[in-house]
Amino acid sequence: MKERLLADIGNTHMHILDGGKIRHLKHQEAIERYKDRELCYISVSHRLDQKIVQIKNWENIGSKVVLKGAYDTMGVDRKALCLSRKDGLFVDAGSAITVDIMKDGIYHGGFILPGINAYLESYRRISPALDIRINQAIALDKLPLTTKDGISYGIIASIKALIDQHRDDQSLYFTGGDGAFLSRFFEDAIYDESLVFQGMMQALNTSEKLEIRN
Repeated sequence: MKERLLADIGNTHMHILDGGKIRHLKHQEAIERYKDRELCYISVSHRLDQKIVQIKNWENIGSKVVLKGAYDTMGVDRKALCLSRKDGLFVDAGSAITVDIMKDGIYHGGFILPGINAYLESYRRISPALDIRINQAIALDKLPLTTKDGISYGIIASIKALIDQHRDDQSLYFTGGDGAFLSRFFEDAIYDESLVFQGMMQALNTSEKLEIRN
C-alpha cells in the first residue's frame, strides 16, 4: 500500500508532509509530483478545488477537521492548527497573520492581521520613499531613527502588542512562513512548522475512532 501523505493547500503554495519533511511547492509542481500518490488534504484555495477534486488518489478531509467552538466560516487550516494542542495561543504568520486561542480543547476566538508582506505593500502604495525591506534585526526597546527602522518597528511592535494583550499566561505557538522570524520577539515562544499537520493527524485519528465505534 502506498504511503498516505498530508497536504495543507494554501492560496499560492501546497505544504506537503512527506516522509517527515515538509515541502513547500507551487500548486502545479505539487500536483505533478504527487498526483499518483495517496494523499489527504485540506484546502483554502477555492479556485483550485475543482481541479484537485478530480485527482482520484487525493482525499479532502476538511469535513473531518472538527473544532469545538469554531465559527462557520473559520478556515480549515486555522481549525487544524488549533487542534494541534488543547491549550495555547496560536499564530500562523503567512500572507495573513491569524491569531487564535484554545482553552481546554475549545476554541475561544481570535483575530486576523495582514501578513508582513501585505504591511510592506501598503507602505509602498503610500510613497516610493516607503518602499523598504523589513529590518529583521529591529530592536523594540528604543524608538527608530531611520525610515526603514520606523516602518519595521511599526509593523512588528503593533503585531506584538496585540498578541501580548491576549496571551495571558498561555503557551505561545508560531507557524507559517514568517513564524520563525516573529517568534523571536516573544519570550518562551515555540516555532513549529508542523503544527497544522499535527492537527490534521489528530482529526484523522478522532474520525477513525468514531467510525470504529459506529
